[in-house]
Amino acid sequence: MTQHDIEARIVRYGELQPCKTAFIDAHTPGSDQKENFTIIGGGVSESADQHVHITIPHGFNIGAAGQPPKCRNSLHDHRTAEAFFVLSGRWRFFWGRYGDAGEVVLEKGDIFNIPTGIFRGFENIGTDYGMIMAILGGDDAGGGVMWAPQVIEDAAEHGLVLAETGKLYDTKQGATLPEGVSPMPVMDTEELAKRGEPTTAQVLPNHVARYWDLMALSDRTPALVIGETGVLRDKPGFEVNFITRGSAANAASQFAHPSVLMPVTGHWKVTWDGGETTLAPGDTMSVPEGLGHKMAPSMTGEAALYQITGTGDPAGLTWKS
Repeated sequence: MTQHDIEARIVRYGELQPCKTAFIDAHTPGSDQKENFTIIGGGVSESADQHVHITIPHGFNIGAAGQPPKCRNSLHDHRTAEAFFVLSGRWRFFWGRYGDAGEVVLEKGDIFNIPTGIFRGFENIGTDYGMIMAILGGDDAGGGVMWAPQVIEDAAEHGLVLAETGKLYDTKQGATLPEGVSPMPVMDTEELAKRGEPTTAQVLPNHVARYWDLMALSDRTPALVIGETGVLRDKPGFEVNFITRGSAANAASQFAHPSVLMPVTGHWKVTWDGGETTLAPGDTMSVPEGLGHKMAPSMTGEAALYQITGTGDPAGLTWKS
């Protein structure tokens, strides 16, 4: 791989292109200032304005959400895994039919592998603009987003209608549904009854990992964060490793499926036969399958990154061991 080939697979934080009309709640007060980023894969955006940085299939999607203080993402669900790690800011995640079944506050570097089958939302409770990075299972990310009924109803009051095709129409801009196309139906009582209402005590031990715990666990070897034998046990079609200065391998590694490098802290030099590059927090690098590569901190100080690798396992509901 030439330097040019690899640079085409790197998305720098400062080059991210946001979409402010990605989802049905884009006009709903309290959610109308959020920005959605689709970094790798098509993601689940409902807007034709969404820019996709890297379209190469990986078996999973990489995205991000950027929000100012007090801005929230409305209650929704996916058919495949949705895992977030905090890049910056302080975030409250909440879940349940009305968002009151449980909650957890995450800070920089913390990761949350949200179980499928529950409505979830999140809000920036910090004092500055914050960013969370997302991993979604599957190349098609489960086919889209399933919204809590009140989200669809509130959005319609503010001019946004989601069609059954998954496309948004802004009635404030004069848009109307095409002939023969109906609005997305809200979930009926039977479907809603299938949605879980787990407590915080039930969710935290199996779905949340804290940055400083992972720093300790990865002092000598990388910590498997999400995987069949990981800190968070799951088989979502990808694995997530946490690598620090102490566990960065001296030998080159390569994988049978594409992998992704996402620094949390510090600057990381990545080298391969034919070139090298340096990644900073917020950068995303797609590593081709079969490419031998090494990564190590390029400066002194705190350094950690998340590495996501495809496994070939089918994407689906949260795995039960």
